[in-house]
Amino acid sequence: MATKAAIRVGIGGWSFDEWRDNFYPRGLARTQELAYASRQLNAIEINSTYHGTQKPSSFAKWRDDAPEDFVFAVKANRFATNRRVLAEAGESVEKFLTSGLAELGAKLGPIVWQFATTKKFDAADFGAFLNLLPTALDGLPLRHVLDVRHESFMCDEYLALARKHRAATVFTDSPDYPSFANLTGDFVYARLMKATSDQPLGYTDAALDGWTAAAQTWASGAQPAGLPLVEEARPPAKKAREVLVFYINGAKERAPHAAMAMLKRLGWKAPVHSPTHSPR
Repeated sequence: MATKAAIRVGIGGWSFDEWRDNFYPRGLARTQELAYASRQLNAIEINSTYHGTQKPSSFAKWRDDAPEDFVFAVKANRFATNRRVLAEAGESVEKFLTSGLAELGAKLGPIVWQFATTKKFDAADFGAFLNLLPTALDGLPLRHVLDVRHESFMCDEYLALARKHRAATVFTDSPDYPSFANLTGDFVYARLMKATSDQPLGYTDAALDGWTAAAQTWASGAQPAGLPLVEEARPPAKKAREVLVFYINGAKERAPHAAMAMLKRLGWKAPVHSPTHSPR
């Protein structure tokens, strides 16, 4: 791993009508959308895996459509997380993990385990679920990130449990879900969900400057000022971390533009070759 942690910025999914003739060039074939998007950004969160099982051939095509040094975060299937007893999710976890994720190869990024807004923190049950998550798949190292959406997770016991399993916690900038920026893993995973339609980039320049600075601070190993935190006696030690930031939800049509604007601020250069397209 590089001595300086990377910062990756992207979006959730790549096939949305809101992005036709907006983010995507006019006339771009739908079959070319991923190839195009993955050359304007350096990460994408795959959401279709949450709603249904995908085929190995689909993962392989996504891998081949994206350029080198691109990362796919993959949202785990909802049948593994939307259940009363998480400790009983073993079969669903295995089915999801063996559905073809390994086809992504080196482009496989973190796996996102999203929990229901009604799911309360139960240390024993949640710990049993974390024990079900393997650290490798067909020789590929696995990294897990927990998208917890109930305020009961905002406690020292949860933070300690997540750290024990080296699982990151999603920092969600949203008024609809608990928002806390305590670090629990070796990387940072942020989902920014406040884009507005009245801003061409979804956010003001000042807001984009702020999130860019926050990502750089996280990458250096420090904690950005001004973000909400669960008060804890012993925060994690300072160390460089990879940072993944996704502009997702909010005014969806603005998300790619916000992500590209942040990457520009970071000095990231898009790959030279983009897919060709022909008029409809």
